[in-house]
Amino acid sequence: MFNRPKITLLLCLVVSASKLTAGADPDQKITYKKSLRTDLKLHVFFPRSHNLKGKTPAIIFFFGGGWSGGSPKQFYPQCAHLAKRGMVAISAEYRVKKSHGTDPKTCITDGKSAMRWLRNNAAKLGVDPNKIAAGGGSAGGHVAAAIATTKGFNEDGEDTSVSCIPQALVLYNPVFDNGPNGYGHKRVKAYWKDFSPMHNISAKTPPTTVFLGTKDDLIPVATAKKYQSLMHKAGNRCDLHLYPGEKHGFFNKSKYNETIAEATQFLESLGYIKAAK
Repeated sequence: MFNRPKITLLLCLVVSASKLTAGADPDQKITYKKSLRTDLKLHVFFPRSHNLKGKTPAIIFFFGGGWSGGSPKQFYPQCAHLAKRGMVAISAEYRVKKSHGTDPKTCITDGKSAMRWLRNNAAKLGVDPNKIAAGGGSAGGHVAAAIATTKGFNEDGEDTSVSCIPQALVLYNPVFDNGPNGYGHKRVKAYWKDFSPMHNISAKTPPTTVFLGTKDDLIPVATAKKYQSLMHKAGNRCDLHLYPGEKHGFFNKSKYNETIAEATQFLESLGYIKAAK
């Protein structure tokens, strides 16, 4: 059985969810990849009395920040909640422009590496490799959606026989469309067709739940509805939750309780979490 050790946190950027993160500390930080500037880590929250020899469903979150900044702390509240409900919940570091001088496609590359590392090491962490969800907000939502839909952007020398595709997606005001009229097109113009989740949906895209404010100034409601329509046409589940009057990044502000409740219900419906008694 796993006993929750006391871990000393590294200094992190202050994010809008600072009040929510109070007391929400990861149990471990595990290096999944080494880069030239730093080791990339997974911030892991284990359920209480976690069985390392078992097979527990897991979820890995990717923070938002326009592929330029951000902190894994953004998803500490969601991780802490889902760990209490019995999942192994993880908030991942990945390289961004401000700290590593990288381009947007590197974010996907790191996201795929994180998923492959988790699946390859599932037995050591007591994780079910066939029940790993991914989630994220804004550009982090793009990373989660992209690792589930895009075929390229793999790390050189990485074992691509290990699947990077999550079995479910939990997306908060995600960047879906990188086409000519979509988010960040100028930055990814050279490779947008391969990079944009909306343009790479297939019958294998995993079941998805989406949370979006109707006053989001970066992700139009029409974009989310189009994504949902394309998912349905491909025969996939895509739940869309719209929050009237809410702006970008609302999910850790005014509507945290509502969005985490809906995310929990979605994961319950897939058998990742047992329904509360």
